[in-house]
Amino acid sequence: MVSHERPDLVGSADRGLPPLVGELLARIRADSDWRSVLNGETHIGQAPGRLDIMGGIADYTGSLVCQMPLALATAALVQRRADRWLVVKSYNNTADSNSGPTSFRMSLDDFYGSGSLLEDCAIRVRFAGKDHWAAYVAGIFWVLAKHRHLTGRTKGANICCYSNVPIGAGLSSSAALEVAALNAVAGAYHLTLDPLETAVLAQKVENQIAQAPCGIMDQMASSLGRQGKLLLLKCQPHTIIGYEDLPEGTTVAAISSGVKHSVAGSAYTRVRVAAFMAHAIISAMARELGLKADPTGGYLANVRPNFYRRYLRPMLPRAMSGQDFLRRYGRTADTVTRIDPAEQYAIRSAAEHHILENQRVERFVTALKAARQDRERNLRRAGRLMLAAHASYTHRVGLGCTETDFLVRAVIDGSPNGGFYGAKATGGGGGGSVAIL
Repeated sequence: MVSHERPDLVGSADRGLPPLVGELLARIRADSDWRSVLNGETHIGQAPGRLDIMGGIADYTGSLVCQMPLALATAALVQRRADRWLVVKSYNNTADSNSGPTSFRMSLDDFYGSGSLLEDCAIRVRFAGKDHWAAYVAGIFWVLAKHRHLTGRTKGANICCYSNVPIGAGLSSSAALEVAALNAVAGAYHLTLDPLETAVLAQKVENQIAQAPCGIMDQMASSLGRQGKLLLLKCQPHTIIGYEDLPEGTTVAAISSGVKHSVAGSAYTRVRVAAFMAHAIISAMARELGLKADPTGGYLANVRPNFYRRYLRPMLPRAMSGQDFLRRYGRTADTVTRIDPAEQYAIRSAAEHHILENQRVERFVTALKAARQDRERNLRRAGRLMLAAHASYTHRVGLGCTETDFLVRAVIDGSPNGGFYGAKATGGGGGGSVAIL
């Protein structure tokens, strides 16, 4: 199923439905508290997880990224209610609960105060602790209201979700949930959302309500990815360069490290803040030097590596406290994170990872295309770029872990005669999975 399809399940038999949808329906039928929802009009959305082949965290600084949609996916079923209640049921263990299916309920009135929509900071507390998982679903209604797709009189909904994307494996289980639920909600409420708008709104749910400072690539891959093809995405902010076939006889795979990662984790956030601090400092340096143009062009990834090494690196501080940065430069351009005055940020290493990662991804794409004529040499070249990206993740910005390092070494060392060309930690790092070419 294409990720943005919204099939109406009224009167449909399970035959011909995607297997994951059939699994969701079977679980609902077996649930005495929920099976009655299938007696009314229901709408369903399905969206895949993704495998980050190259680019990773550099999406939020405007890099080119390469993403592969997975066969693993999430399905969400929505039925409108006659009252204002949102009732959400997950048939998975959530990241906040290991006790099996989990439920959540709230009134849409909770999004409003004195007749107007509350700010996101006032909404987040509703999803604290064990209810945090529900922010990725219920938060959709706040975002849709914020962007005037829904009103203060909109009725509530029953929402059921089921996924086979592992949580915390770095395969974008959250984006798959957001996009699947958004598609189902759009069908139920007769909203016209194209796949790009769906991806943008899904990112807002994650950034503003779930408080995970992700870039746009996960939601774009889930909403606009094509099975079996690499999505080439320039994250400025979300330009699709194209869809690329892998060289014939080549595939990508993932191995889970068994270590759960979190985009909302402190290490990921600290690197993101440092990258935006570097961006602000470089822009300030350009003004002080009287350069005609800002070398970032609005995105840190636009800085060319040779220019950075020759002119910017010698002047960029190795590290700086949040307090010193705020006193000298003020705020950054990032609306998703905040600078902690007491934190020490590794500014130079963050800048170098993002600037060099964009170049690595560009060269990776070139190597894959060239592999159609000169297969082995260019696949080895692409693999070396993946290994360089992994080394930068691990050593330059500290988002690796022992388990992902072990897997990368095992893959490469275990293939002395070729076959495995490259491997790297995926997504936000700090655990999760390893992508293998």
